[in-house]
Amino acid sequence: MGEFWPVPDALAYLVGRWRVSRSVRDLANGAEGEFTGVTEFGPLPDGATGLGARETGGLLHHESGTFVWQGVARPAERTLRFLRGPGGTAEVRFADGRPFHDLDLTSGRHVADHPCAADLYRGEFTVHDSDRWRTVWRVGGPAKNLVLRTDYAREG
Repeated sequence: MGEFWPVPDALAYLVGRWRVSRSVRDLANGAEGEFTGVTEFGPLPDGATGLGARETGGLLHHESGTFVWQGVARPAERTLRFLRGPGGTAEVRFADGRPFHDLDLTSGRHVADHPCAADLYRGEFTVHDSDRWRTVWRVGGPAKNLVLRTDYAREG
């Protein structure tokens, strides 16, 4: 891949609305799917970080669209919390507050791991420019063998 675009402040970069296109491939059986929709990064509701007195601010990430798996289309959505970390980084949490992964885009590229039961999710985040970035999650373990590639393009 070409050069990466450094991001000094992950939250400042992410804020706004993004078009999302995700491909999902099951390497075990060859099944494929795709998600198309939008992701919005907006302000967290007051008290939504779950950090109590050390609350540091962040963004609420809400993704919604259509997921097509083996020809069947279904509505899909998810919510994450992106909390402000040190030096322009972010800490990503699930909607219920459980930790997901860290995010440091200061070099324009970041790799994060998330263990999930016996499976391991390894995500690579790359920033192309001010309006485009990508994630590639590789999921491996006894229950899953997947590659999820997501492209984000800023709207407006």
